[in-house]
Amino acid sequence: MNGSRESYSGIVPAKRSNESQGGPKEIAEGRPGELERVRQAAKGDKQLKFTALLHHVNVDLLRSSYYDLKRNAAAGVDGVTWQVYGDGLEERLTDLHGRIHRGAYHAQPSRRV
Repeated sequence: MNGSRESYSGIVPAKRSNESQGGPKEIAEGRPGELERVRQAAKGDKQLKFTALLHHVNVDLLRSSYYDLKRNAAAGVDGVTWQVYGDGLEERLTDLHGRIHRGAYHAQPSRRV
């Protein structure tokens, strides 16, 4: 199709990987995945209702979400900072993933100020 030229996917990462920030090496937003298709479906049809999205929540998504948080933000309602949560991160994420899928995770109510 492209003759002797290399193929070009046309996909450019929207953000850089967190490798330089001390986190684990990861590819930052490669080709569109399942969540990107869900996002596009939601944008395309505002009346669309999603009934089963829990299977998209995995340890990799939780890890990526953790590294997307602001490192210097104030502690959450539970008093835990980004740095403190990062101590033993893999064990915490595995536990959180298990609690989410067992239905045992209950988010703390947000604090009104």
